Amino acid sequence: MIAVEHAALQFIDLQTGDVLALLAIGFVGGLVSGFIGSGGAFVLTPAMMSLGVAGVVAVASNMCHKFPKAMVGAYRRYKFGHVDIKLGLVMAASATVGVWVGADIQQEIKANFGEAGSNLYVSLAFVIVLAIVGGFVLRDAIKVYRSGDTDAQDKTSRLARWVQSVEIPGTMMHFKTANIRVSALFTLPLGFATGLLAATIAVGGFIGVPGMMYVLGAPGLIASATELVIAFVMGFGGTIKYALHGLVDIRLALILLAGSLFGIQLGAIGTTFVKPFMIKVVMAAIMLIVALSRGLVVPVYLAQLGQMDLAPQTMAWLQTASLATLVLALCTGGFIIIGAMLRGYRAQGTPAAREAVTE
Repeated sequence: MIAVEHAALQFIDLQTGDVLALLAIGFVGGLVSGFIGSGGAFVLTPAMMSLGVAGVVAVASNMCHKFPKAMVGAYRRYKFGHVDIKLGLVMAASATVGVWVGADIQQEIKANFGEAGSNLYVSLAFVIVLAIVGGFVLRDAIKVYRSGDTDAQDKTSRLARWVQSVEIPGTMMHFKTANIRVSALFTLPLGFATGLLAATIAVGGFIGVPGMMYVLGAPGLIASATELVIAFVMGFGGTIKYALHGLVDIRLALILLAGSLFGIQLGAIGTTFVKPFMIKVVMAAIMLIVALSRGLVVPVYLAQLGQMDLAPQTMAWLQTASLATLVLALCTGGFIIIGAMLRGYRAQGTPAAREAVTE
C-alpha cells in the first residue's frame, strides 16, 4: 500500500486541458515518428515535463506508449518495403541491454538527487544529444540541397565503406533490405548506445538512425523505418523495467497513444511522397528547436538543486519560454511534414494525370 501511494505522488493531476494538450502532442509526435522513424519521444518527453511530469516518469510513460505505436509504424513501413527486420532485431538485441542499464542509472539519480536532479539529467541529455545530432544532420541536408541533386538516394559515407570492408570471420551478416554486409560486432555498440539513450530520454533513434546510416551504410528510408522495430523491442523491455519500480503513468501512455496512432500512419504515408533529404530537414529542425527548449529550463533545475540563485519571476519566465519554444518545435515539424506531403503528392500526381489524359 505504501509503495502504491509513493508512486501516486509522482503522477500529476490531469485536468481537461491537460488531456487535450496531450492528445495534440501525441498526434504531432506520431506524425514525426512515422515520418523520420524515431519514436517521437524527443518532443513527447519534453512536452510532458513542461506539463509538470517528473523527468523519469515522462521517460517511463513514453516508453510504455511507444512500443505499440512503433509496432503500428513498423508494420506500415514494412508494407512499403522500408523495413529490414533482420537488421532491426540484431540491433535490438544489444539495445535491450542498454535500456536496462540506462534505467538503473535513471533510478539511481532520482534516489540521490530527487525530482530536480532527474529533470536536470534528462534535460542536459536532450540538449547535448539534440544539438550534436541535429547539427550534423542539418549540415548533411544542406550539403545535399546545395548539390542540387535532392532526388538522389543517400550516398554511403567513408566510415560506412570502411565498416563494410572489414571482414571478421564468423560475424559477417548480410541485410537484404538495407543491401549491406557488415560484421555483427559493429551493431553491438550501436545497439547498446541506442538503448542507453532510450532509457535516458525515451528515444534512441538519435543514435540508431544516424548509426545505421553513417556507420553501417543503410539508406535513410530503410534506417528510419528499421528503427521502429528497435523501438518496439526497447519500449517493451523498458516498460517492464520501469513498471517494476512504479514509474509508468499508464494514463499518460494511453492518452499519448490515442493521439499518436493516427499521426504515425500519416507520417509513414508521407515518406512515400517526399524526397529523401526532407527526412533529414525535419529531423534537424525539430531536434535543434527542442534542444533550445530544454536548455532554457536547465538554470531552473540548477536553482532547485541549490547550485545557483534565480528569482522566482525569472524561473517562471524561463519555464514559459521553454514551453513556447516546444510548441514552436511541434508546429514546425507538423507544417514541414504536411507541406512536404502535399507538394510531393501534387508532384507525383501531375504526371499521372497527364498520362491519363493522353490515354
